[in-house]
Amino acid sequence: MDSVRGQGGIQMLLTAEQDAQHIVNNARNSKMARLRQAKEEADREVQLYRTNMEAEHQKKISDSSGSSGSNVKRLEEETDTKIKNLKESASKVQSDIVGMLIKYVTTVKT
Repeated sequence: MDSVRGQGGIQMLLTAEQDAQHIVNNARNSKMARLRQAKEEADREVQLYRTNMEAEHQKKISDSSGSSGSNVKRLEEETDTKIKNLKESASKVQSDIVGMLIKYVTTVKT
């Protein structure tokens, strides 16, 4: 009788071990499936974010390049105005500077 009970107990333990192994395998497979799903979701989010950032960047580039023509024109006008002012200032003091240079060049110190 004890051997029959012992055999039944061993059989119950083997069955319980097999059931536990099936539970662990199912949990492991579920975990791997969820990890794959999470990775795919993350990849989609990254791609969407990248697409949005690229579109925003392209918009900024087009906005800035559109106004750069007006910036260039404005800078050219400012530069021309400054050059004109410098030429006017130089023409006003040109005779004084030439006279001063001639004075220093022709004066002999002993």
